[in-house]
Amino acid sequence: MRRTKEDAEKTRAAILNAAEQLFLERGVAHTSLEHIARAAGVTRGAVYWHFQNKADLFTAMLNQVRLPPEQIAEKLSADPQLSLGSLRDMCVGGLQILVQNEQKRRILTVLMQRCEFTDELRPAEERHNQFVNQFIAICERLLEDCERLGQLHPGINAHQASRAVHGLLIGLIGDWLRDPQQFDPETDAGPMFDALFRGLIRERA
Repeated sequence: MRRTKEDAEKTRAAILNAAEQLFLERGVAHTSLEHIARAAGVTRGAVYWHFQNKADLFTAMLNQVRLPPEQIAEKLSADPQLSLGSLRDMCVGGLQILVQNEQKRRILTVLMQRCEFTDELRPAEERHNQFVNQFIAICERLLEDCERLGQLHPGINAHQASRAVHGLLIGLIGDWLRDPQQFDPETDAGPMFDALFRGLIRERA
């Protein structure tokens, strides 16, 4: 009997789900396509039918969700009235979505804590870095406007301030993924980012 399109999609989803779970448990480097095939209940040939190699499978897993650095960069780029308030809100929202969306949390944990970027995974690393750099560039552009208006506190410039914003966001994401008991994104993210912006900006716009 020929496989239907629905059967193929179910098989693909099962492979992705198995990969996500094994990458989380074992790490990407220590997970083979054979491990994934067995966990998904399919043959290795079925895995190769849907994915060229482990790097292709890893990229497909990432493509299932928009991770916070990517999501924030895209939203900021599309915001015609970009402001410090929208930057602050998106940073807070980027942390809170990890509590609300379990799949994003799992996949971001794989990306940040269970992955060694070997040559075969270089495209995924470059994609992640591209969005990180885009986020930093948008922050710097916004803070340069503040610097021209004399709104930054003395002793810090837009370049330094943009890295502080990015550093807090990535640091808090990493800390919470490592140990969710560290803080509650729902209640603590807002005050922490507010404190950062008060330290950077003389008067919030």
